[in-house]
Amino acid sequence: MAEFKGTREAFAQALIDMAETDDKIMFVSPDSLKAMRATKFAELHPDQYVEVGIAEQNAVDTAAGLAAAGLTPFVGTYAGFLTMRACEQMRTFVAYPNLNVKFVGINSGLLGGEREGVTHQFYEDLGILSNIPNYTIFTPADAAQTYHAVKMAAEIDGPVYVRAGSGREVDAYDKETPFSPDGIRILKEYGNDVLLLSSGFVLDRVLEAAEILKGQGVNVTVGDINILYGKDPSKILEAIGKADCIVTVEDHNVNGGMGAYISKLVVENDPKIVKRIGLTTFGESGPAKELADAYGFTPEDIAKTGVETAKR
Repeated sequence: MAEFKGTREAFAQALIDMAETDDKIMFVSPDSLKAMRATKFAELHPDQYVEVGIAEQNAVDTAAGLAAAGLTPFVGTYAGFLTMRACEQMRTFVAYPNLNVKFVGINSGLLGGEREGVTHQFYEDLGILSNIPNYTIFTPADAAQTYHAVKMAAEIDGPVYVRAGSGREVDAYDKETPFSPDGIRILKEYGNDVLLLSSGFVLDRVLEAAEILKGQGVNVTVGDINILYGKDPSKILEAIGKADCIVTVEDHNVNGGMGAYISKLVVENDPKIVKRIGLTTFGESGPAKELADAYGFTPEDIAKTGVETAKR
């Protein structure tokens, strides 16, 4: 596996690796070639690259046509430009006919954007797509998981959305760990006082919070939720069933994302207390890590919520 840093480079490398043996792999760019770190892909596979300019709606429609012709197109750009500006096309011309189009949305969450602020930070994308049938939604935690998620997306017949970042993500996995098809990977098992569930680029913070909680006598299990609203949540339900209570942590609005998904599973299958940590307002400009701290994603803040939830 070639070297890459961050989720954008991971996407581009996965695309290059797949295209070496599969001439059906396509990249449709709405002026996002550099943003997606895919310049090398276009140089190596010019016949598998389509540039439409700053026209996200056209990019989705073009990809739909390619998929209808039997190809496997990927559309990659900023998450909000896809899920907001091109939402109608993603819904009506991809999801409704269940076409084999793959989407990769970058700059998701506070940790996904930085100096650009609200216009280039997106924490509503999962909520939008979770309400559109037929989408498989991947939320990899770091670059390595993004690489494997992109390759798994190509193997799925139907529309897939992969949530990616900016390149500032902290590595939590080694590069050889595959992307779990179960929707969850248990990373720590200290006990069942609290089930700490992470989604996306906050995983390193959640893992640190687990150690703080352990030191305070609160024994937790940590799970990485990497597929939202999947067809088979049995492994997630298994983890839920063992826990006394649950805390979810995600760099997304608390509505429509992982916390909402877990709350749905809990209410419908095994009612217990769920506390959601996520965004409830817009972000702002600033260094990504400082923003995440300011908006309640420090390991100490997560641990405090864990203690409070365990005592309820």
